Amino acid sequence: MSSSVSVAAEWDLLSDRFYRRLTLYSPLPWSAPAPTSTASSSGVGGAVIGRLDLSTHIVAAAPFGGPIAAVRDDSKIVQLHSEPSRRRLLLFSSSGHPIASAPWPPMLPRLHSLSFSSSLSLIGLLSDGSLLRFRLPDLQPSPSSSPVPLLPPASGGVADAVFWGGGVAILTEDNRVVVATDIEAADPHPRDFADPGVGDEEHVLCMTVVEPQFVMSGSPEVLLAVGDRVIAVDEDGVQVLGEELEIGPVQKMAVSPNGKLLAAFAHDGRLFVIPTDFSRVIFEYECDSALPPEQIAWCGLDSVLLYWPEVLLMVGPNGDPVQYNYDEPIKLIPECDGVRILSNSSMEFLHRVPDCTTLIFGIGSMSPAALLYDARDHYDRQSAKAYDNYQLISSSLPEAIEACIDAAGYEFDVSRQRTLLRAATYGLAFCSRFPHERFQEMCKMLRVLNAVRDPEIGMPLTIQQYKLLTAPVLIGRLINANQHLLALRISEYLNLNPEVVIMHWACEKITASATLPDTVLLEGLLDKLRLCKGISYAAVAAHADNCGRRRLAAMLVDHESQSSKQIPMLLSIDEQDKALSKAIESGDTDLVYLVLFHIWQKVAVEKKAPLDFFGVINARPVAKDLFMAYARHSKHEALKDFFLSTGRLQDAAFLLLKESRELEKNPMASKGTPLHGPQVRLIEQAHRLFAETKEHVFESKASEEHAKLLRSQHELEVSTKQAIFVGSSVSDTIKTCIAMGNERAALKVKSEFKVPDKRWYWLKTCALATVGNWDALEKFSRERRPPGGYKPFVEACIDAGQKTEALKYIPKLTDPRERSEAYARMGMAKEAADAASQAKDSDELFGRLKITLAQNSAAASIFDTLRDRLSFQGAY
Repeated sequence: MSSSVSVAAEWDLLSDRFYRRLTLYSPLPWSAPAPTSTASSSGVGGAVIGRLDLSTHIVAAAPFGGPIAAVRDDSKIVQLHSEPSRRRLLLFSSSGHPIASAPWPPMLPRLHSLSFSSSLSLIGLLSDGSLLRFRLPDLQPSPSSSPVPLLPPASGGVADAVFWGGGVAILTEDNRVVVATDIEAADPHPRDFADPGVGDEEHVLCMTVVEPQFVMSGSPEVLLAVGDRVIAVDEDGVQVLGEELEIGPVQKMAVSPNGKLLAAFAHDGRLFVIPTDFSRVIFEYECDSALPPEQIAWCGLDSVLLYWPEVLLMVGPNGDPVQYNYDEPIKLIPECDGVRILSNSSMEFLHRVPDCTTLIFGIGSMSPAALLYDARDHYDRQSAKAYDNYQLISSSLPEAIEACIDAAGYEFDVSRQRTLLRAATYGLAFCSRFPHERFQEMCKMLRVLNAVRDPEIGMPLTIQQYKLLTAPVLIGRLINANQHLLALRISEYLNLNPEVVIMHWACEKITASATLPDTVLLEGLLDKLRLCKGISYAAVAAHADNCGRRRLAAMLVDHESQSSKQIPMLLSIDEQDKALSKAIESGDTDLVYLVLFHIWQKVAVEKKAPLDFFGVINARPVAKDLFMAYARHSKHEALKDFFLSTGRLQDAAFLLLKESRELEKNPMASKGTPLHGPQVRLIEQAHRLFAETKEHVFESKASEEHAKLLRSQHELEVSTKQAIFVGSSVSDTIKTCIAMGNERAALKVKSEFKVPDKRWYWLKTCALATVGNWDALEKFSRERRPPGGYKPFVEACIDAGQKTEALKYIPKLTDPRERSEAYARMGMAKEAADAASQAKDSDELFGRLKITLAQNSAAASIFDTLRDRLSFQGAY
């Protein structure tokens, strides 16, 4: 049990809980004196970094074991040793290893504070309220070297500020509160909160922020200590808190990690822990000093840390506090399960001792977990007491194994992890019902954690932080720190897709290999990219193109297997011909259209002749057909140009006729002349194109006649001032002219279009009957014998319902069949029967007439009698 005693001796008792302070890294590389040799221009040499003194630098540390950034505080007088006079922005791992260094941008306002965003972008807040962002790990300003203003010029600058993961709350010199919750965006949108109402004689003593995820409204709440009160400020208004609690002027405040509690240090040296709604005082502690601490932070949810120069005090809800002494400045870095303590020479982690560890290593502990741990120790020494311990805990063996496995996860010391896991395996030998996957899972997590905790990596994650961060996010942080090999090994070990690691490595390799020939670099890239099936070569090619290596990008994109990624990339590097061929090979018409539209748009932007485009698609039938299908619906001019350029004159002519028909359908086409001219010109153009081909004589002639007809109709509409001619046929045009009494115009149309006399008689007869001009019709019938007989006159009269007029012309019909049918249509059965008896095929004619007069029974009897009589005569 001596080992357990030595472990517990490192703990500190606070109330009824134990805390321990673990040394993660010591000494830190920056704590050694800088060498006198000249540093390289990269900015990570010893002479550039030198000895980092926290008291003379503005320092920011990222959570979850993230990096540390520092820049010399120009508001303090600093004695320079071997350091350059110009300030530099320094970036270290948590183990103190230098990552990057860059000159601080000149000619800027004074730096107020530094902080890391949730995505590990470094944010600098300048004294005028503008943001300066830096990209990791190279510390280059992003997206530009110009600061992004958050405050108006009249605000007076920054008096105080508080950062959280994705935002910042700023207290201005004129006591206004400005909050930006999107500081990682290219264009943040700061918002003015309600006026806190701080008087001219008052000033804000301190401020803190309740983060948005802990507020019901989803908007951050800013707490300001003003005089004897605390003011809660948000977008909607101001609320005064804490007046009834009489906690006095508050000098320092800190919100707990869960957003429910507030630690407040008062002017008289008392520390209060209260809910963030100030409903009651949970506990208070009177410190020895009334001077406000330089830093205040929560250590988990059970204790509060207060730091004065050389003294760190940890206060809990009950009992005496724990005091730690430091002879050098420190910085408190709150984590979800404790606090990292950064000093000039070391990195420590202060946290509450887990219950499982207390059960095993607590002094005098007789818990099953402690006995199992002791049993393994006896077993290793081949002592029979190992079995005695097993018998004592046989009924509680699963709980003891679980405690040993959990305790191993909370340890940073590898040898202690191994000892605890060996104790768990000893218990597993006697407990078949315990899930072995639990042990294997812990071993995997510890291997990952031990790998990233290595000083060369410098990410001191605890197991709780690792679970909150998740493995994919950890891998993302590793690759952003250019630790690609470790990230790849962890991905493979955890059976995660290594694509993101290999792609990031490939992009960084291209960026860093500016002098390497394309072919040599391509070979090295392909060796690694082939390790991951389905990796996006197009994304790597896009990065190569952005780096100005278009030839390398073209060679990389050839290896892309997904056409949907390959073809857009080919277009972006001006490989249109290859993109079109690949799109056709893929069989995806959407991709073919994408390429066609891209080429067509490029032709339009560069104001080139479309002949090059037509030449490209004419050699590819699929592309040609798709272009034609699209152009028929929306780009007639382009399709017409394509037909003309490829010698397809007849197709161009048919397209012109289609356009003319669409003009004819336009509502304006029936209103007179605005669209008449374009329509005629289109038809005439079609006529000329048809005339150049030998196979389309009919189409040529028809187009010519159509254009001539439209011109004639236009002239008629102009002369009559009635828009009723355009769009009608030759026959309808003649009929309309006659109906209007303009027989001269009708004769002109007859002459121009060589209308036969037989049709002329039909048209004139119908027109006169339509308007009821029976005298003119009778006069017309007597002018000369109609070429087609008098049947048109009869039918026109019958259709008009004028039986009397029809009887004038029926006797003039020479064909008995026509006379019989005319009488039948007029309901004159006897006359129809008499006329039918004179026809040669009287039987058939009688049948049809009987059907025509089916409703007239007397007429049907007449037809039957007459048919029988004729049949009898035919027999003799």
